[in-house]
Amino acid sequence: MAKKKKIRFKESIGLDIGSHSVKLVHLKKLHEGFKLLNYEIRSTVPEGYEYTPSDLSPDRFAPVLSGMLRSLKINPKKIKHIVSSVGGDNTSLKQIKTIFLPEDELESALFFEAKKHLPISGSEMLLDYQVLSVEEKTNNMNILMAATTKALLNEHSDILTAAGVTPGIVDVESLAVANSFALNTFVEEGVFIILNIGALKTNMVIYGPEAKFFARDIAWGGYHFTKDIMKQRKLSFENAEKFKFEHGLKEEEETESTKKRMSLNITEKTTEEQIAMEVKRSLRFYVKEAGTSDFRKILLFGGSAKIIGLPEYLSKQLNIESEVYNPFVDLEMPEKFKDRKDPQLALALGLAMRPE
Repeated sequence: MAKKKKIRFKESIGLDIGSHSVKLVHLKKLHEGFKLLNYEIRSTVPEGYEYTPSDLSPDRFAPVLSGMLRSLKINPKKIKHIVSSVGGDNTSLKQIKTIFLPEDELESALFFEAKKHLPISGSEMLLDYQVLSVEEKTNNMNILMAATTKALLNEHSDILTAAGVTPGIVDVESLAVANSFALNTFVEEGVFIILNIGALKTNMVIYGPEAKFFARDIAWGGYHFTKDIMKQRKLSFENAEKFKFEHGLKEEEETESTKKRMSLNITEKTTEEQIAMEVKRSLRFYVKEAGTSDFRKILLFGGSAKIIGLPEYLSKQLNIESEVYNPFVDLEMPEKFKDRKDPQLALALGLAMRPE
């Protein structure tokens, strides 16, 4: 988690560069809290084209980002605090416990620990860590390790540079998700489950002020909801995407045609079923590892958090209260933004609020 330390910057930008869209949040630091100056969400898919998950070419993203900066009249050279994130298979997070070590010995020791715990080649690994706490009785240290590869970080930096942005702090996506909640919400106890539903995957984070940290990616996201609808209703991608947000998971009247469709796919699990099943599996593992099941709430981030009926479905399946997260709950906002509570901006907002 980002440490609770004094914030020195006057303005900041958070950049969430996703496979389907780029999200940008521009903040001003106030004496107490932050003021939203501006934001934008822009698709990386040209109008009239179908979203292609396999096309993750960096060339897709830099023109989108530079166009956003122009439209918002932001000169990135004048803003020193620009924070972005990387995610996917080439990133990893893990909380470990180790004996107390002085700072000059800790980093080299953790590199060897990371090679044991994190599934990234040692020669390719870039490692960062944070000491979460030191136990009084045993003097053991609880440490959160974050790792990515040099190749992924270089690719990400190339996108920023091509858009005229000097790379600054880069967080691992799941850690940025947790920080978005931790820096924007005051909680003293309990454990919260955060599901950041992206286009191709869902970041699952379990976080509590005094709880063991847990993060994993679930291989289903908004794109898979749309594919379900395309298959079940014989719709184009564009129409299925529209249907997803207009109708969501609301139960429809069972006509003969819908019964026929359902009978053809009775053995296939829907995306919401897959996500619920994976969350349930992770919660069982977490309870066994952490020794607590004090789950207070499931918070939904991301564009597909807005699917009608999804919070209710997850609440029913997991027996935990679920809701769409409002990232702007504790932020000063101009009047023109008062009705904006888009959970898709949660990650970019958390990045913009991150201390140096």
